[in-house]
Amino acid sequence: MFEMQWPWLLWLAPLPLLMGIIAPKKRIEAALRVPFYQHASQLEQQNRLSIGKRPAKLLSLWAIWLCCLLAATNPQWVGEPTSMPSSGRDLLMAVDISGSMEQTDMSANGRRITRLMAVKKVIGDFVTRRTADRLGLILFGAQAYLQAPLTYDRNTVDQLLQEAQIGFAGRETAIGDAIGLAVKRLRDRPNASRVLVVLTDGANTAGVLSPDKATELAQKAGIKIYTIAFGAESMEVPGIFGSRTVNPSADLDEGTMMAIAEKTGGKYFRARNLEELDNIHRELDRLEPIEMEAETFRPVQTLFYWPLAFAFLLSFMFAIAHIWQGRTIRSTATNKTTTSAEVK
Repeated sequence: MFEMQWPWLLWLAPLPLLMGIIAPKKRIEAALRVPFYQHASQLEQQNRLSIGKRPAKLLSLWAIWLCCLLAATNPQWVGEPTSMPSSGRDLLMAVDISGSMEQTDMSANGRRITRLMAVKKVIGDFVTRRTADRLGLILFGAQAYLQAPLTYDRNTVDQLLQEAQIGFAGRETAIGDAIGLAVKRLRDRPNASRVLVVLTDGANTAGVLSPDKATELAQKAGIKIYTIAFGAESMEVPGIFGSRTVNPSADLDEGTMMAIAEKTGGKYFRARNLEELDNIHRELDRLEPIEMEAETFRPVQTLFYWPLAFAFLLSFMFAIAHIWQGRTIRSTATNKTTTSAEVK
């Protein structure tokens, strides 16, 4: 449906006509004696021809004025009402990007990849499936940052996750600060929709807020936290006397992660590879949505640039025509003067 935001501006359309009527016309009397009567007669004739084109010029100027007025009214095309998701939750994901996430103990398509690459792949698929939720993203290392606020724009959340790199937030791990930041963002949301998913591969080694204190704040705010401990339990590494088996997740604090989930009414998960991590997120997909107030919006497309572009085009054509006419008159006058001089 076509609409104008300020249609009353169209009442200004007759303004140039009113100014032409109201403004006093100045009469200029010629006081110049012309020595070449024939030349002056020719110039007068050309001037009459130019005046004969005056209605076309006025019409062009009037069209430019109307186009500018139409653009000023801010014309819009308002689309049909579109329903927003009527059920879902506010779900924040806190993803660890500390130095330990560059450990290459994950495997995909027969090749070794880092933990962060595995997380990007699995969580990226998880994000695209959450069509009814408002999603947000927290990245944490030595500090915690809100990378994406709660939004229905899943593509942007996924893109910001894919662009995350090791060391963006420091090399250490601040689990408590990440939970505290999530509490700050979720505490004003409806009670039944406050969900936080924390994924980490280590223990709390940095930050101002301890995991226990952050868990208390989350518990008071009614935030349910699902914790995911990520990392393989065994890995073959080369040594001086051949390969040996090590535990790359020796620093993982599973006890703290279990306590966080238990105190907040969530659940603790352990993911040792990509398959287990994907299964965990598919289980999170089965969370019961809550009913929310239905929201609708009508997409609005602005159209002011079309009449504005047309006015610019008319102005350009008018200027070119005016310059061309001026050159033609000067050229004709010069030729006539030269001819008169040769005759004499």
